[in-house]
Amino acid sequence: MTPAIQLALEHGIDHRIHEYEHDPAHASYGMEAAEKLGVAADRVFKTLVVSLDGGKLAVAVLPVSAQLGLKRFAKAAGAKKAEMAAAADVQRVTGYVLGGVSPLGQKKPLPTFFDASAEVFDTIYVSAGRRGLEIELDPADLLRLTSGRYADLRQ
Repeated sequence: MTPAIQLALEHGIDHRIHEYEHDPAHASYGMEAAEKLGVAADRVFKTLVVSLDGGKLAVAVLPVSAQLGLKRFAKAAGAKKAEMAAAADVQRVTGYVLGGVSPLGQKKPLPTFFDASAEVFDTIYVSAGRRGLEIELDPADLLRLTSGRYADLRQ
């Protein structure tokens, strides 16, 4: 049981867990999930931690098939500059390892922004808190659980 799954259960959120055998040699954690689960890459979302201006951290959640537009993210977060957070900071703040970072159940809640494309799906897939484990749920529930906001995040 990961903190992400525990959070969904505690809030009575309808969800499904999907597990697959993670291949450490795969180049992209998110694309691996889409391929192994047989789901369109636009429905599988990656969770990225971003450092804003003076080091404040925030979360971007967008399809694994897309690249994060750092300028767009900074604008959505009300910052002047955004860059990818250091791996050590990601693990320390979220409690998750890279490739298994979930927007749910992080050690320290961070401002969270979802790519607006999530709104068109009944359900999307995000990491459930470890490599090889995905949680499928309604994006509206995900938004509510994270106190997130929608924005156009794609490059």
